[in-house]
Amino acid sequence: MSASSEKILVTGGAGFVGSEFVRQAITQGRRVVVADKITYAGDLKRLSDVRGRYVFYKTDICDLKQLEAIVRRERPTVFAHFAAETHVDRSILDIFPFIRSNIIGTRNCIEAAHRYKIKKFLYISTDEVYGENLKGRRKETAPLAPANPYAATKTCAEHLVRCGIEAYGFPAIIVRPCNIYGPWQYPEKFIPVVISRALKNRRIPIYGKGRQMREWLHVHDCAEAIDLVLQKGKSGEAYNIGSHFESTNLETATQILQLLGKPCGLIQFVQDRSAHDFRYCVDSCKIRKLGWSPQFSFEQGIGQTIDWHVRHLKWLESKLTALEQYRQLSTPHTPHTLRLPCGRK
Repeated sequence: MSASSEKILVTGGAGFVGSEFVRQAITQGRRVVVADKITYAGDLKRLSDVRGRYVFYKTDICDLKQLEAIVRRERPTVFAHFAAETHVDRSILDIFPFIRSNIIGTRNCIEAAHRYKIKKFLYISTDEVYGENLKGRRKETAPLAPANPYAATKTCAEHLVRCGIEAYGFPAIIVRPCNIYGPWQYPEKFIPVVISRALKNRRIPIYGKGRQMREWLHVHDCAEAIDLVLQKGKSGEAYNIGSHFESTNLETATQILQLLGKPCGLIQFVQDRSAHDFRYCVDSCKIRKLGWSPQFSFEQGIGQTIDWHVRHLKWLESKLTALEQYRQLSTPHTPHTLRLPCGRK
């Protein structure tokens, strides 16, 4: 099947990663249908560059009848399932929305795709399903051992996809990206939190001593990798997506502050959260054999991301206002004093 003949239904297409996938797919000439509930993290402004070039349905994937009606009407050949609740802290405060969206919603997507004989189903998972990894890199064959509520619901969803594959040959592929950053990310995730607070000269909360390791991948590279898996990946397989670049949270925050010309004294160490994995890191050799490699180095990507935030302050402010209202309803972290040299490795 050629790319131009595909019609792709993208759940969560107004989200951070889903919107980048949609923009790239439309630019490449694909027909795209976006289904999104437009929760706090969804925003059609992310698709302003391709306005009028996609079909949009505001819908909840937890409503199977609505979802099936979209599939029946649009008859997509490909189903790319991005829609999910994704923030670990929120999952610790209240797991129910994660169970609903990530498990029940995924079950409905599988049901609708199977009933209307979708040719390809792509499930977007996460590297967090592997759990903490102190040494080496996790291969796709590694056992799944989630350690927080968010990761547990994504793991459960993966098992549902796998059951469809094993039970009736469901044509699904699973991808597990590492930590993603870039333009349009909702400012509750680590990198946009650091950037947004630094721009306002506000304290930047860092869990524990900031020594947690994360593997960072630019959203453009992630979407390209997902598209490659869609085109060349093997049905029934899982593919890790990683940059092979790691840094501690403290190193990442310090680098951002230095690029913005802000003092490292803005960093404020706060009590570590429960169920906080020290390190995630995946082996992405399998997808690299398909011909993919990241285009952005972290230095290039973080510079471009900072520049984007500076140019989109109005959008950022609107999200920060809503986020502040949410945080007022949550239990605040208690800061403690801990000083480390700026830029310590």
